[in-house]
Amino acid sequence: MQRQRNSSPEHDYKHTLEPIAHVLPEDLQVTHPLEEHLSAVSQMAGKMASEFGAEEWGRIAGLWHDLGKYSDDFQSYIRSNSGYEAHLVDATAGRVNHSSAGALHAEAALGKLGLVLAYLIAGHHAGLPDWFSDQTGGAALENRMKEGKEKCLLQQALKAAPKAILQQQLPSLSTVKKGEEFNGLHLWIRMLFSCLTDADFLDTEAFMDKGKSRQRGGYPELATLLSQFNKAMETKKQQAETSPINRLRADVLLQCREKGAGGPGLYTLTVPTGGGKTLSSLAFALEHALHPNHGKCRIIYAIPYTSIIEQTANVFREIFGDAVLEHHSNLDSEKETSKSRLAAENWDAPLIVTTNVQLFESLFAARTSRCRKLHNLVNSVIILDEAQLLPPEFLQPILDVMRLLIEHYSVTFVLCTATQPALETREDSFGKKWLRGPGEAEEIVSGTEKLYAQLERVTVSLPEDWNTPSSWDEIADRIARHPSVLAIVNTRADCRELHRRMPAGTIHLSA
Repeated sequence: MQRQRNSSPEHDYKHTLEPIAHVLPEDLQVTHPLEEHLSAVSQMAGKMASEFGAEEWGRIAGLWHDLGKYSDDFQSYIRSNSGYEAHLVDATAGRVNHSSAGALHAEAALGKLGLVLAYLIAGHHAGLPDWFSDQTGGAALENRMKEGKEKCLLQQALKAAPKAILQQQLPSLSTVKKGEEFNGLHLWIRMLFSCLTDADFLDTEAFMDKGKSRQRGGYPELATLLSQFNKAMETKKQQAETSPINRLRADVLLQCREKGAGGPGLYTLTVPTGGGKTLSSLAFALEHALHPNHGKCRIIYAIPYTSIIEQTANVFREIFGDAVLEHHSNLDSEKETSKSRLAAENWDAPLIVTTNVQLFESLFAARTSRCRKLHNLVNSVIILDEAQLLPPEFLQPILDVMRLLIEHYSVTFVLCTATQPALETREDSFGKKWLRGPGEAEEIVSGTEKLYAQLERVTVSLPEDWNTPSSWDEIADRIARHPSVLAIVNTRADCRELHRRMPAGTIHLSA
């Protein structure tokens, strides 16, 4: 709701005007009542957090996140400056710290467990803070809480804050204890942080920019995507020639559809190149997501290379049109729309094609912009294409977070590749685990070995003697006997040497 504020210079806002959260920069007479903002964010954050059993925590975080805006200093400031800037920049020179009061109140209400909320509230603009100041100095939560107490920020806010907001039924501690038990408290906090930040941004945007807010959402349901997919596959079937390879692809597709009825968890899809695993994995994801016992809400297709992402996204776009959200750093601006740019902020789309980097860095991030999308991973199907390319140096934390997502956030993972990585838990001779796997995986397609034999398209011929080198002339002569050859050498100099000996019209590709 927008309110017209009394702009009389004699008016004492401390006593007669209701506290406000934001002001329209283009019309400072239009204000956003603070209590309405806190209530809306509380409801949204609670609903988002309910997807992983933390509704109470999301609700309280939303209700207390802007408690500091009740202070006289902030109300004076926001009425004499742009409300939009006051919202986006916090605790900087010339501006009023409005996030520490809620963090202090959470600690006062819940003791040490209140620090869970303190992290969320103190960081809801600047990002999740560290506790100690070794690397972040004054931005560390320990220092911010200390400074807030010294400046009596909570006491200032409490003077005007309604008791109904302050005196809330405290959230259950069982969720936090559960988080400690499964060693995933860091992810649980990030998920809550995602709920709070997304709810805060959405409600603020709804007030500040109604045009932008109206562009959000409106994507088709997964049921609609499945109908479009079935129609496209039927068309492909009618247009395709009858051949052994096409029969194999059809069988892989059928098995993926049937396996979609299986329970949530970890799956592998091991299909050789040429077996149609891209569309078949999507068929599994759609059938699995829409199974009556699963009810999942989105599909995320993560790929290691941007070149493959563009190809995959184009294939999906031919079927689903603008329902596909392509999100990566190399995205062609011509493929972006204002709607897709907004959806990329929080992944509020039914089908997302992204990079491994975008996905896994977000799961370990602290920045608001990175974490905002995390709550939309809950209750989804995540396909990791070319799964063998997960980075070895980060493999253990990736496997750990995959396990947490499967066990506690209703995520189903599909490891999709022609060359499955060995991700099972491994122990040394003393029984010490040196690799913790994400859990037991179930293969989607049967008869994988037979598939490899049937789809074999390459014959590898190795030299009888590895120690006897061939001259460039001998290699050039051998190549020239074939109508089409790709020759790969070690260096640019080698490439020039070989190209000089080749017939006219030979293409030289280098760098």
